Amino acid sequence: MDEQGDLFAPGLAEALAPAVIAPAADPCAELRDRFAAFGAAGLDEGDTLALVLSRCLRPGLNPVGAADALLRRFGGVGRIFGATEPELARVIGRDAACELTLLHALLLRVLKHPLRQRTVLGSTEAVKTYLRARLAALPREVFHVLFLDRKNQLIADERLGVGTVDHAPVYPREVARRALELSASAILLAHNHPSGDPTPSRADIDMTKQVAEAVKVLQIVVYDHFIVAGDQVVSLKALGLM
Repeated sequence: MDEQGDLFAPGLAEALAPAVIAPAADPCAELRDRFAAFGAAGLDEGDTLALVLSRCLRPGLNPVGAADALLRRFGGVGRIFGATEPELARVIGRDAACELTLLHALLLRVLKHPLRQRTVLGSTEAVKTYLRARLAALPREVFHVLFLDRKNQLIADERLGVGTVDHAPVYPREVARRALELSASAILLAHNHPSGDPTPSRADIDMTKQVAEAVKVLQIVVYDHFIVAGDQVVSLKALGLM
């Protein structure tokens, strides 16, 4: 796909670059023909994104240029679909941002479904894929707890802390209280590192121990703590840190 001007700073709604104003001819006509002939295998991620945007961008905008602007701003489809709606709206406008946010929510439900249907402990890769889609693109550090039942199937995934770019507050007693409310038998901890470095900090290790101690008296087990950093997901248990 052709290089387009950076539209993130002014936003599409405020100042449109010529490349994002749709030409007289349909900019997605060739992409639709290719999709009809070869299916999704005939499209790269930018092409696919452009076709999705062609259905929700306001009239007069070029889906190909908008797709390029999103990819340049966020670095990949995974980060685009994990971005917040206001961030997306600055690039492609509110309506299209809403559509992508809905698609991301649907993706999370698809990825979460198998975690509710089978033992989470035997689905480590499924857990990592879900957490990557859930947390990788967030600009601030957040702390999640996945609550499991007696069969180690997912009861709920809840965000129990929101912080800055390098810290999210965690309250072990709050984790324990919520586990009791949900009748959880075990939990998985997860948080993101917006810096892109998945290395556990001393604070991460200490916090994991504090939560484990808080729930131990309730006969609830902390199975693992995952750190999501971009496309990487590391396990403190696998690293021998818990």
